[in-house]
Amino acid sequence: QEQLVESGGGLVQAGGSLRLSCAASGRTFSSLPIGWFRQAPGKEREFVAVISWSGSVTYYADSVKGRFTISRDNAKNTVYLQMNSLKSEDTAVYYCAADPDGDYQGATSYAYWGQGTQVTVSS
Repeated sequence: QEQLVESGGGLVQAGGSLRLSCAASGRTFSSLPIGWFRQAPGKEREFVAVISWSGSVTYYADSVKGRFTISRDNAKNTVYLQMNSLKSEDTAVYYCAADPDGDYQGATSYAYWGQGTQVTVSS
């Protein structure tokens, strides 16, 4: 069973950058697609980005395309989300998730979730 732990969140000014990490434990991590989602207060959890097991295929939400980059290091069992040009609307709790079944943009498709890390962007 996969366990996921996010880190790297914090408070940053608008226009700044943060890099989130998602560290996984489990024997099958390197074979699983990994997604990032976020949830702002009072809003639904929304898709941010996903990366294939090899790292060769990535998809992004339109709202972050060109600003965020997802990557992975299977030797370290870690997936990263580099976030640049941050905006106040990026403020949310960010979650990583593993092993989507079908719709990679749908939160309900993912079998494993981390506990989340808070990102706050001040304007």
